[in-house]
Amino acid sequence: MKTVVGRVLRHLAPAAVLVTVLAGCAAEDTGGDPGSTAAGDGLGGTVTVFAAASLTEAFTTLGEQFEEAHPGVDVVFSFAGSSALAEQIRQGAPADVFASAAPRNMEQVVTSGDVTTGPVTFVRNRLEIAVPTGNPGSISGLADFGRPEPRIALCAEQVPCGATADKVFTAAGVTPQPDTREPDVKAVLTKVTLGEVDAALVYRTDVRSAGDTVTGIEFPEADEAINDYPIAPVAAAPNPAAAAAFVDFVLTPQARSVFATAGFDAP
Repeated sequence: MKTVVGRVLRHLAPAAVLVTVLAGCAAEDTGGDPGSTAAGDGLGGTVTVFAAASLTEAFTTLGEQFEEAHPGVDVVFSFAGSSALAEQIRQGAPADVFASAAPRNMEQVVTSGDVTTGPVTFVRNRLEIAVPTGNPGSISGLADFGRPEPRIALCAEQVPCGATADKVFTAAGVTPQPDTREPDVKAVLTKVTLGEVDAALVYRTDVRSAGDTVTGIEFPEADEAINDYPIAPVAAAPNPAAAAAFVDFVLTPQARSVFATAGFDAP
């Protein structure tokens, strides 16, 4: 299993660059034949999954499990902001599966005909305040994001974690004063773990994945904007059989157990 992440995706590189990177991975893994099959289960080749950054840990585990169940398949992940991934798919990036952190970005590729109809919601997620261990900024709740003193990081408005943050701020009557807006939730979390900000809004699952490097603070307004995560095969998938199998696997009880451990809610 391979993961295509890095700053190329994190900084919303042009789709042409991503196409080149992923095409190279596919050629390396399959010898240019993504439809080649493994003995026994009829599946083989590479399945390339474009997934929201907040799915990194859970999907990495599922990718390993999927490869164990289908030894002829190599899973390649591209994790980034959902809006960036949707645009890359619309520009022809060679993906087999798209898993978005919000219905809006999935709807963009459904409308353009770039994914098959009938995306399925497979998990839900909610925001949580993340602060460095020890809480040096003395953050106690969402109202602190409206004060000028704390150093604050938020996701960019066009990605789901940023759009959801804007909803909760509106619900709470708070006008945030962020010092930085980052391209995806993992970039925001990094600002906290490095101590570059006093607080950030990330998903509950990201707080859990960070372990003891951050402290999470729940807040009631998070209930006002819970994210549904849809998944669907890409219409022009180079490996449609493996794409359909991966989507089916994400909906299994085995996958639900992985998501629950990561902190996701069932849909």
